[in-house]
Order: sequence, then structure tokens, then C-alpha cells
Amino acid sequence: MTTTTSAPGTPSTGPSGFSGFLDRYFSISQRGSTIGREVRGGLVTFLAMSYIVVLNPLIIGTVADGTGSFLGGDEATSVAKVAAATALVAGVMSILMGVVARFPIAMAAGLGLNAVVAFSIAMLPDMTWADAMGVVVLEGLIILILVLTGFREAVFNAVPAELKVAISVGIGLFIAFIGLVDSGFVRIPASQATPVELGIGGSVASWPLLVFVVGLLTAIVLWIKRVRGALLIAIVGATVLAFLVEAFGKVGFRSADNPGGWSLNAPVWPDSPVAVPDFSLIGQVSLFGSIEKVGFLTVVLLVFTLLLADFFDTMGTMVAIGGEAGLLDAKGNPPRTREILVVDSVGAIAGGAGSVSSNTAYIESAAGVGEGARTGLASVVTGLAFLLTTFLSPIVDMVPFEAATPVLVLVGFLMMTQITGIDWRKLELSIPAFLVIILMPFTYSITVGLGAGFVSFVLIKVLLGKVRQVHPLMWIATVLFVLYFIRGPLQAWIG
Repeated sequence: MTTTTSAPGTPSTGPSGFSGFLDRYFSISQRGSTIGREVRGGLVTFLAMSYIVVLNPLIIGTVADGTGSFLGGDEATSVAKVAAATALVAGVMSILMGVVARFPIAMAAGLGLNAVVAFSIAMLPDMTWADAMGVVVLEGLIILILVLTGFREAVFNAVPAELKVAISVGIGLFIAFIGLVDSGFVRIPASQATPVELGIGGSVASWPLLVFVVGLLTAIVLWIKRVRGALLIAIVGATVLAFLVEAFGKVGFRSADNPGGWSLNAPVWPDSPVAVPDFSLIGQVSLFGSIEKVGFLTVVLLVFTLLLADFFDTMGTMVAIGGEAGLLDAKGNPPRTREILVVDSVGAIAGGAGSVSSNTAYIESAAGVGEGARTGLASVVTGLAFLLTTFLSPIVDMVPFEAATPVLVLVGFLMMTQITGIDWRKLELSIPAFLVIILMPFTYSITVGLGAGFVSFVLIKVLLGKVRQVHPLMWIATVLFVLYFIRGPLQAWIG
């Protein structure tokens, strides 16, 4: 990046040319970043969340709908089609988030949301995949209306600052736990004597786990030494090590017979690094077909389930990312909140229209922020990487979880440091904050942690006779969360 030097006392003209345009549009210098940091951060975010290109097809591409059909045809071709569409929609939406919201959050098909679509919607009797994706589009349209009317942002502003801090901390623990679980460093024991255990039988007893440990130590040391590109270097280095381990050790995939194998991706050089994408799933959606199949009330409940998860997940994510990047204002709000929420709402519509499930903001974006990303340029870089992935998916398949997840653990620590923003002596706030923090990782759900914090906060105020201290919108959110928590019995009663 070229800069101009001014005489003492003379304001600098800043970067010139195209780099100057980028700097001004994305406020790069204003936020204390550089184009180089944004590019590195965007690539780190991509590497941290690129697993979705493989994982989303395994969730929605291998499940038959209520008519016995697979998404886009037979099971053999469905996975490849879902992978291509997943990368395409993630790329477009991440670029849109960067250009419109100018915030370092990338987007892709939401984990958890895709499982709801696959196992709670598409599998209903007579329901087709086109019908199920129509439900996703309906949810996106409704949540977009809530944003444009200011309701979603108003609810966010009504949340006490202490709970917003707890959201950041809880999500930090959550993504650290995701990193530990996805790598296999923490897993469910075969004996099921305890909920989780260290590695295999309580020990680090495999080459992939050693790669994870080396990657984590590398990331930590480089971060402490303030090496530029620390997280990206750690991922690339761990991937090279994993490639060498697989080349000489023939470790293979993890299975019941091979618990010491690689999880999800094996680091093997592909026959061809390029694959022609198939985008035939785009537009295969039936907006109102679900109403004919399962009835209006059931569709309302299904839309509500998706909407509530989408509604609060992104709110929590943008607070966490903004806090880690130092971009929150005095009230704990990130800049351009309205734009962030609008793009996120459009992501749900685009995800349904693309047959890949609702797209939402990814907490793994914190990995890029940890690398120095502070602006939407990082999201543009992530989006471009996703678009390239539609052609280069074999290369992405070579990066194993064990090489990419160490950065999530380190970023979890960085987000955990915000816990000092909670005054633990204020029990009426600190106890709900504590529930937010522990239940996000323990239930593997941002929404559940948020709901527990909201509901407990309101109940404590009511039981202490301090009803007037509860914002009206917190009442509405609490009622919605209560309905969310009992949605199982409600759905059974309705249908």
C-alpha cells in the first residue's frame, strides 16, 4: 500500500489510487487496520469456516425428503450440487456483507439451522426439498420486514450491556469448544461413562491430534510474539504437517474402527485441484407448497423456529465480533447495525432460494478479527475465496479440521478476556450473564444461551418486584424464547 508523507503539522493525504479508495470506503486506516491485515484476516476467516462447504452437503445432501427424494436428484449427485451452491451463496452473501455493512463478518449456511431444515422440515410427510426451502425463504422475508421496521434493532438495543458482554464471552467459549470437538481433541468416549473425554481413551493418542496440538502451540507462540499473519501461518503450517503425516503414515478417515483418523477431511493431494461446479439447485424452491402439505399452523411454527434462531444468533455474533475488534460503542452496539441485520436477513432468503438452507453470520469470523481484520474488506476477501472454492473444492477438502480448528481455540481465549466487563457483584445481572456464558457451549447453541439469559433476567426482576426495570421489548423477547423452549410439545399439540 502506497502512502504519502506530509510535513510536520500538515494532515496526511492518506493512501492514493485504488488502495486509497478502499481505505476510505471501508474506513481501514480509521479503524487502525491495513489492506494487508484485511486480506490476511479474510483468508483466515475463510479457512476457519470453509468446512461448511463439506459439512453442509453431508447434512442436507444425504437426507431424503418426505417423498423419498434427495436434494437435486439422487444421493450420489446431491452432495456435489449442494457443495457448489453452498460455496456460491456463501461467497455472494459474504461479499454483500462486506460491501454494504462494511463489517468483518462472513456468511454461510448456518449449522444447526440446516439440521432443522433437514430433519424437522424436509422429512415431514409429503414435504419436498423445494417446499422446505420455501419455508426458509418465508422466514427470511419475515425477518427482513422486522429489520426494516426497526423491531429487530430495537430489541437488540433493549438488552442490558452486561448481557451483551456475556454474549461475547459465551460465544468465545462456544467456538473454543467447537474447535476442540471438531478436531477430536475432546470427544464422546466410546464407553459413554462421561459426557466427554480427552482425545482417545483420555489421551492424545493419534497423529491427527498431534497435528492439532502442534498447530495450537504454533498459533499461541506466534500470537504472543506478535508475528504478522500468526493465525494464517499456523493453519498453513499445520496443513503441511498433516499432509506429510498422511503421506507417510496413511492415517485415513476417522471411524469406529479407526478412532485415530482424520475428522471430516483427509489431507491428501487431489487428482485434480479444479472441479467444474453444478449450480442446478439454484431457484428450486416452492414458496407456499409447504402449506398444502402440512397445513398453515404447522408452517407458522416451523417458520417461527427458524426465525427465532436466526433473530438472536446474528445479534450475538455481531456483538462478539465487534467486541473482539474494539468496534462497539458505549452502549455495546457495533457500527452500521441496521445494515448488518439487513444483509443477514437477505442471507436467509438467498440460502433458501439457493437450496442450501438459511445463510447467517458466522462466529468463526472472529478468527479473522484475531488476525487483525477490522472492516468489510476482510468479508469481501472471504467471499471471493468462497467463489473460487466453487472451482477449487478439492483444495479445500485437503485442509483437515485438525489444522484449521486450533485458531478457534485461541480466538476463544481472546474473546474470553472481555469477561472483565461484567460486574459480578451485581447479582441480578451477573447470574443471567453466567447462564448465557455456560449454556452456549454446554448446549452447543447460541440461541439457548441467549434465551436462558433473557428469561432468567426477566424472572429475577419480577420476583424481586422490579418489573419497571424490564424494557418492554425484553418482555416480548422472553415470551418468544419461552415458546422456543417448549416448541416440541407445541408442535406435537398442533399437529
